[in-house]
Amino acid sequence: MSEEKENIQFQLSNELIEQVELLVEQQKDRELQRLFNEIHYADIADILDELDLEEAMYVIKLLDSETTSDVLMELDEDNREKVLKNLSAKEIAEEIEELDTDDAADIIAELPEDRQQEVISNIEDEDHKAEIKELLMYDEDTAGGLMAKELVKVYETWTVAGCLRRIRGQAKDVTRVHSIYVVNKQNKLVGRLSLKDLIVAKSDQKISDIYIKSVDSVNVHDDAEDVVKVMQKYDLEAIPVVDNYQRLIGRITIDDIVDVMKEEAEKDYQLAAGITSDVEADDSIWELTKARLPWLLIGMFGGIGAATIITNFQVVLKDYAILLSFVPLIQATAGNVGVQSSAIVVQGLANDTIKGELLKRLFKEFLLGLVNGVAIAFVVLFISHFFFQTSYLVSLTIGAALITVIIIAALIGTFIPIFLDKRGIDPAVATGPFITTSNDIFGILLYFLIAKMILGF
Repeated sequence: MSEEKENIQFQLSNELIEQVELLVEQQKDRELQRLFNEIHYADIADILDELDLEEAMYVIKLLDSETTSDVLMELDEDNREKVLKNLSAKEIAEEIEELDTDDAADIIAELPEDRQQEVISNIEDEDHKAEIKELLMYDEDTAGGLMAKELVKVYETWTVAGCLRRIRGQAKDVTRVHSIYVVNKQNKLVGRLSLKDLIVAKSDQKISDIYIKSVDSVNVHDDAEDVVKVMQKYDLEAIPVVDNYQRLIGRITIDDIVDVMKEEAEKDYQLAAGITSDVEADDSIWELTKARLPWLLIGMFGGIGAATIITNFQVVLKDYAILLSFVPLIQATAGNVGVQSSAIVVQGLANDTIKGELLKRLFKEFLLGLVNGVAIAFVVLFISHFFFQTSYLVSLTIGAALITVIIIAALIGTFIPIFLDKRGIDPAVATGPFITTSNDIFGILLYFLIAKMILGF
């Protein structure tokens, strides 16, 4: 999309928001309803995010329950919390009944515990209520916390004709029919059914004669990240969820997996940037401080460590003060190389593409660091000697230090994420401030140790 088109869309969006604000102010309900009938619920949510709470509540009261429930799911979390606070338990229950069980459980889970019970008690559909209560029992970071109860299943003993009749009844409660699952009398998942095979089969044929016996599934207690990996690997739009006895109890669809991937990417990005908890720009100063301060303190102590090393080498700096000019270069190079190496490894671990022995991977990084180090050292050696007028020994010191620092930084950036991953710790914490700070210290120490060896002080 061109920049001009983006600007036009932005202007239209502003005009639309202003139009809604004006209609709300004038209380022109029919015009508002007619306007929102022509707009996707995700766009309505975007508009409500821009309105103040009083205006947003006015609009929500005008929308039908089905639209309101969809809009609630798309609202910014903070704005959704404010809206839910201004709705009665009965009103929330009415919206909940329009949602799939997984979305309904997500909404209820955001409420305080006492309000959760009040909302659940106001849900009239007993089956829907029971399914939501079941989903709330599972940890949100597991397959059970992601799954929906709505699905289409058939028994292997059914005939094709009977199967088609029953599918029509089930499908009306399922937003999208990605797959038809086949179970036995004990409700154990035994396979999946192709819609094409079902249509072309004879009416009196048994499902057991036409279903596909191979089917991927996940256990209800599997970690959400493991579910993501399975669905990515096999390119699935939906996956069935089974209990410990292989009984079919739900399904997870791709939209929920995309949400998990987005949340994990945001978390890893924040960890890599040195933010220890999930925060947003609009959070309080106290929340932002708690998230940022720990890594800033680590960075501070890293800087003190580097300063201590420099202080201990004051003797050499009296005769070779020019070495101090290249300290930022050593630190920056070490930090950048470490972050590059760790970022690639963390990405590989997340995608489950890191294979083979650790020693082989470290040896590869050693060779890569050596090649990069020699290339950079050659350029710096030339610049330091001809532009900074340093002696051959000083230039050699800087070049040798760069090669060593780059190799060590690459090895550290590779080893630490893999080590943390094997210990069950999110390897994303290895990137950013952690790697940068540790390589800064090692870089300065190696720099002056090499200077001591070459310059002989």
